[in-house]
Amino acid sequence: MEESTATAHPSATAPATSRGKAWLQAIGPGLITAALVFGPSKITITSMMGARYGYSLLWLVLVAIFFMIVFAVMSARVGIATNESVLTTIGRKWGKGVRTAVGVGVFLVCASFQAGNSIGTGIAIGEATHTSPNIWIIIFTMTAIGMLFFRSFYKSMERIMIVLIALMLLAFIATFIFTKPSVSGMAAGLVPVVPEGSLQLVIAFMASCFSIVGALYQSYLVQERKRLNPGVKQTGRETIPGMVILGVLAAIVMVCGAAVLNTRNIEVTKATDMAVALEPIFGNFASALFLSGLFGASFSSVIGNAALGGTLLGDALGYGGTLQSGMVRFFIGVIMVIGAVVAISFGKLPLELIVLAQAVTIFVVPFIGVALYLIANDEKIMGPMKNPPFIKVVGAIGLVIMALLMISNIKTLFFS
Repeated sequence: MEESTATAHPSATAPATSRGKAWLQAIGPGLITAALVFGPSKITITSMMGARYGYSLLWLVLVAIFFMIVFAVMSARVGIATNESVLTTIGRKWGKGVRTAVGVGVFLVCASFQAGNSIGTGIAIGEATHTSPNIWIIIFTMTAIGMLFFRSFYKSMERIMIVLIALMLLAFIATFIFTKPSVSGMAAGLVPVVPEGSLQLVIAFMASCFSIVGALYQSYLVQERKRLNPGVKQTGRETIPGMVILGVLAAIVMVCGAAVLNTRNIEVTKATDMAVALEPIFGNFASALFLSGLFGASFSSVIGNAALGGTLLGDALGYGGTLQSGMVRFFIGVIMVIGAVVAISFGKLPLELIVLAQAVTIFVVPFIGVALYLIANDEKIMGPMKNPPFIKVVGAIGLVIMALLMISNIKTLFFS
């Protein structure tokens, strides 16, 4: 009897294993976007929010992720409905100059922020091993560049991102359990309030978590997945799990900041401050756990951020918007090298690069949001996959939020 049962299991479990693999592949584009958006800067901002204002800004995660889901799904549906890239569609509708400006702008933003991702990778391993971060910046930059020589860069990136997302979830959920946050505090934090003095952090979090550039890249990733497996059925909803994971990670780090840093009046200035604060309270293991999560967030952003910038620049300059393009891979490598060189030379993200990235973002991001929204509403382009009425309304509200963020950034950058 036991033998007959045992022989039945492989045939019974094989389809389940196959379905699980297919599901992971389907949600791969969303996981990549989540991994590239949740970088060391996000850990710093969310830790800072928890440290300064406790649980009171937890509701903001729900708002940011809601709009991120709307635009990421919108972008995915554009990628599914069309056989051309978003930038190609933008070029047909508004001209080659606009297409080039968007691609170059996104490249500059990604190149400007890449040093922060490289630094995060180096510091995470350096702090854990008590060695120089520069060694690890070089090692992991070379590792990331080495991936560009794989025949299927997308498959390699997808697999590594899934592993890094799993590492982040394990590390931060374990940290969450260690810190034993207040349940009542978390519940109270879901009630929208804006504490005095928190507006700048609120704007920074919304602008980084509701990442319209990250959402735009979803269309490219969906098309890469479609090229690898043309028979797979996609609706755009496969993006949602990745965005939910992005929200879970942001919420956990904020809650840990409230439980550990806020109660002890510890100020946050960099991503590793949480690990430093955890060590005397919970020991080396807790600190190492958080650092492993920081490494996952940083290295995934090193790969994803560079892939985003390189892909859009290659597409804008006419080299195609696919990861199979040799020039696209070259541009991806250029961003990785820029990040490593700046990280090793300065040891931090220079103010000039931050200003450049913010200045470009102010003008590029709103146009991307509007363009994506108009394309997704165009029945000639989208056919039956055009935005339904509910998404039209919610997307329009998202555009208003983008406009308010743009006005706030202009005031901060040019008039403060």
